Amino acid sequence: MGNVRLAVIGAGRIGRVHAENASFRVPGAEVVAVADVMRSAAEACAARVRAQKATDRIEEVLADHSVDAVVIASSTDTHARLIAEAARSGKHVFCEKPIDLDLEKIDAAIAEVKRAGVLFQVGFNRRFDPSFQKARELVQAGKVGEPQLLRITSRDPKPPPIDYVKVSGGLFADMTIHDFDVARWMMGDEVEELFAFSGNLVDPAIREVGDIDTAVVSLRYGSGALGSIDNSRRAVYGYDVRVEVFGSDGVVQVGNLPPSTVTVGGVGGYRSDGPLFWFIERFEQAYVNELRHFVDCVSKGIAPSVGAADGRAPVLLARAASRSLAERRPLKVER
Repeated sequence: MGNVRLAVIGAGRIGRVHAENASFRVPGAEVVAVADVMRSAAEACAARVRAQKATDRIEEVLADHSVDAVVIASSTDTHARLIAEAARSGKHVFCEKPIDLDLEKIDAAIAEVKRAGVLFQVGFNRRFDPSFQKARELVQAGKVGEPQLLRITSRDPKPPPIDYVKVSGGLFADMTIHDFDVARWMMGDEVEELFAFSGNLVDPAIREVGDIDTAVVSLRYGSGALGSIDNSRRAVYGYDVRVEVFGSDGVVQVGNLPPSTVTVGGVGGYRSDGPLFWFIERFEQAYVNELRHFVDCVSKGIAPSVGAADGRAPVLLARAASRSLAERRPLKVER
């Protein structure tokens, strides 16, 4: 087939990233439409990527027979509905995480995808980061022996806007969900039990809207291996995302990426760059790679590697973490 013709739904920050990547960095992709409830945002994004259509009526792009697939980058509460509508329209679907926060809505959306026979990929971009991919390959190839301990650190440089916190579903659903996905994928095993602790140590406004800003989640896998995830909404030194898998024969570690590897020495000691400041910069290549994967799968008619089950499982973990926090006890993870 020729170029995969994409419609980007949602022209906010992440929607613009996907639109620009598809237009300028993903061979075989073409953005033909941009839709957003704010027409001005759709028009600005469409102009930037030279898309033919900009609209505030999403139903227009779903009814457009020139569109092969949609990239859903709108707010979380619209994901499940748009997945279902796109599937019924015969469009392949790439959707940002999470599918939804409600399991019934997730399952209903997945059922529509299966019924329509369209391809579906969830946007867990860390799976497509070269360093994360290399680490997983080494773990799965047995280079650390039997995995025994996983450790994930995930800290944002600054808290998100309070208006976002109010609708995001909370820290476990909008932030830790990436870590829950990596925890499953990196170890090649399912989390059977977890125990969540939390605090409000960063921003009083987050507490006031009923959320947390600091957390530690302990994990137990089906194999008996253990894991831990620590999160903070504010790391003053930059975006801090690290992973370590310790096993019977060794360890694999993924560190932070600095803007440069330059080190300066003097009478005061040595100085080097800290981590890249934000996730857009840190996972720039991962965002390109995940969309390349989706477009390649659509072109070849093969299922993406990050499918519906991978979109559902981290939500189960986020729900279990929230319950564990509320009930102050370890919880088995529902399936």
